[in-house]
Amino acid sequence: MLCSLTPDWQSRVFPPLLHAAWIFFPFFLPSSLGCLLFPSWLGGSEQQQSQQQPAAGGRASTGNRASRRGPSQPPRPSSAPAAQPALPCPAGSLRPRQPSRAARSPAAPAMELLSTPKNIEINNITCDSFRISWAMDKGDLERVTHYFIDLNKKENKNSNKFKHRDVPTKLVAKAVPLPMTVRGHWFLSPRTEYSVAVQTAVKQSDGEYLVSGWSETVEFCTGDYAKEHLAQLQEKAELIAGRMLRFSVFYRNQHKEYFQHVRMHCGNVMKPSLKDNSGSHGSPTSGMLHGIFFSCNTEFNTGQPPQDSPYGRYRFQIPAQRLFNPNTNLYFADFYCMYTAYHYVVLVLAPQGSSGDHFCRERLPQLDIACNKFLTCCVEDGELVYRHAQDSILEVIYTEPVDLGLGVLGEISGHQLMSLSTANAKKDPSCKTCNISVGR
Repeated sequence: MLCSLTPDWQSRVFPPLLHAAWIFFPFFLPSSLGCLLFPSWLGGSEQQQSQQQPAAGGRASTGNRASRRGPSQPPRPSSAPAAQPALPCPAGSLRPRQPSRAARSPAAPAMELLSTPKNIEINNITCDSFRISWAMDKGDLERVTHYFIDLNKKENKNSNKFKHRDVPTKLVAKAVPLPMTVRGHWFLSPRTEYSVAVQTAVKQSDGEYLVSGWSETVEFCTGDYAKEHLAQLQEKAELIAGRMLRFSVFYRNQHKEYFQHVRMHCGNVMKPSLKDNSGSHGSPTSGMLHGIFFSCNTEFNTGQPPQDSPYGRYRFQIPAQRLFNPNTNLYFADFYCMYTAYHYVVLVLAPQGSSGDHFCRERLPQLDIACNKFLTCCVEDGELVYRHAQDSILEVIYTEPVDLGLGVLGEISGHQLMSLSTANAKKDPSCKTCNISVGR
C-alpha cells in the first residue's frame, strides 16, 4: 500500500518544488554567474550588492531598496532592443543616466566682460539720501541692466565684499541714467560715515548675471536734519505739549563746584559750552551750537520750580525777562525721549543779531515768541507774561554768556534724581511719538 502511494506523493510534491527551484535558483549560483543570471530587478550580483551597502550609520542607497523587493514583483519592462548585449551598470542605478542640460543644449556664446566702474562721485548728501554717479565704458552703457551698491558704515571697515549670488546685495537697482539718488531711512542714518562701492551687471536670458568688478571704495558722511525734518518733529511735539502754565524765572541746576569755578576762574560769568550729543542723532545743534542750558518747568500745584534736580543741589535763578524778551529770537531744535514716558523739547533763545542767532536762522525753524505751543512771551496789561507747556520737559539753550550777578544762587531741598539726567542721552529710536520717517 505504501508503494502504491509513493508515485502519487512524488507527483504531488516534486513538481512544485522543481518549479520553485527554477524561480530561486539564481540565489545558489556562483557569484561569477550572477551578472548574467541574476535579474537586475533583484539587485544584481552579490559583488554588486556588497558595493551598495551603506556605510556604518548611513542610509541605504537606492540600490539597496531595490534589492529588498520580493521575487513576486515582475521586472520593469525595458525599452532597449532584446538583441542588444547587456552592459555593466553602476551599483544602485535603476534608470540610465540622462545627459546633462549642458550636453543636450548647444553652448551659449560668451558675453563680453563688463568694465569696472570708476571715478565715483557723491553729492547732494542729506540725512537719509545721496546722489551717486560713476564712469564706465561706452559699450557698457546700453548693456548694463542693474546696479549693485555695497553700502557699509565706516566703522565696519573689515566687512567682506560679497558676490550677489552668494549674499543678496544691500541695494539692487535697475539701471537708470546717472547720477542716481539713493534714499532710504531704513538703512541711512544722519551724521553717520559710510563707505560705498558699486558693481554693474547684465541680466542674461537664463536669469544669471554677468557682473563687473567692484569699483574703488568711497567714503562720505550723511548730513543733519534739514528744516523740513525739524518741522515734522515740531508738529509731533505740538501734539503732546498740553496746556500753557505761567512762570517767571529760568533756572540752572549744577554742583557747588561748578559755581565756585565760575566765580573764581570765569569772572562770575557763565560762558556758553558746546552742546553734547543728547537727543536726536540728526539734530544740527549737537556738537555744533554753543550755549547755556536752562529750565523753566514749574510744579502744577505751586507754580514754582521743582525742588528735585538731576544735575546738582545748587540752583541759579534769573528773571525770565533777562533772557527772553521781544529782542530775543526763539527756535525749535529737537524733540526726543529716553525710553521713558517723559518727552523733552529743546528750544534755543538767541539775542537778535548774535552769532547764535545767525547759526539758528540757517538751520532751525523759528517760532513766534507770542504764539507757539512751547514757550511764549507776550504783553498783558502792560507787562511781559511768560508761559511754558505743561506736558513736555523744556530744555532751553541760551546762546550768550550770563552773569551770576543778574540772578540768585541757592541750595535746593529736594533730591538729586540722576536717572532724569539727559547728558549725552540717546534717543529711543522705536518711540512712535517723537520719531519721524527719516534717519534717527
